Amino acid sequence: MSTEPTGFTGRAYVLSPSVALRPEPFGALAYDFDTRRLSFLKTPTLVDVVRLLGECPDVASALDRAGVTGGSRAAYVAALEGLARTHIIQERAA
Repeated sequence: MSTEPTGFTGRAYVLSPSVALRPEPFGALAYDFDTRRLSFLKTPTLVDVVRLLGECPDVASALDRAGVTGGSRAAYVAALEGLARTHIIQERAA
């Protein structure tokens, strides 16, 4: 389990309502119907984390539930931060 989450990992996110995920062998395609932007989620585990965001109190908990630990955790946090910057995921209202 993670230590006390702070910053990005301590906030709650959810898949943006305008985004649809299409499963692919490599992970998924994320299509935003508002911006018409297509993004690639490059691993099935990243797809799991994105889907878990809506069920978990924060990003750290979603990473924990998806089994993302150790050295790979920073890469997943960076990927999620990129998805937040492009509005594929959005901060959940309190």
